[in-house]
Amino acid sequence: MSSTAPAVRGQQLSGHNRISTQALTSLAKAAAAHFLGVEPEDVRADWTDDDGLLALSLVAPISMLPLSAVVQDPSRVEGTGGSIWGRTVRAKAGILAAVAELSGSGLSRVDIRITGAKISEGGRVR
Repeated sequence: MSSTAPAVRGQQLSGHNRISTQALTSLAKAAAAHFLGVEPEDVRADWTDDDGLLALSLVAPISMLPLSAVVQDPSRVEGTGGSIWGRTVRAKAGILAAVAELSGSGLSRVDIRITGAKISEGGRVR
């Protein structure tokens, strides 16, 4: 017969937890997909050690309006989150915060290389 001790808020238990590289990669791809407006399978994520912290490198397309829609109404760019450059800069901070908070891992930086565009009428898939 076994019993489990009730969990007490704030109680630390001995042992350790590990999050696999595959799980961290899936989390990073999902976060990047959310912020870039694409599907997770469109994102490639790689990790490197940065003096004991994790550095995340992402390669992905970004969603955007069709150019014909921008030509007809340039103000639509701001309605979809701004320029590709501005959205990418904001995505870096959002991805870093989301991955760090959800995984508990220490990230030093997020580098993003945009490799193409996914055209969507709303400018963002999500």
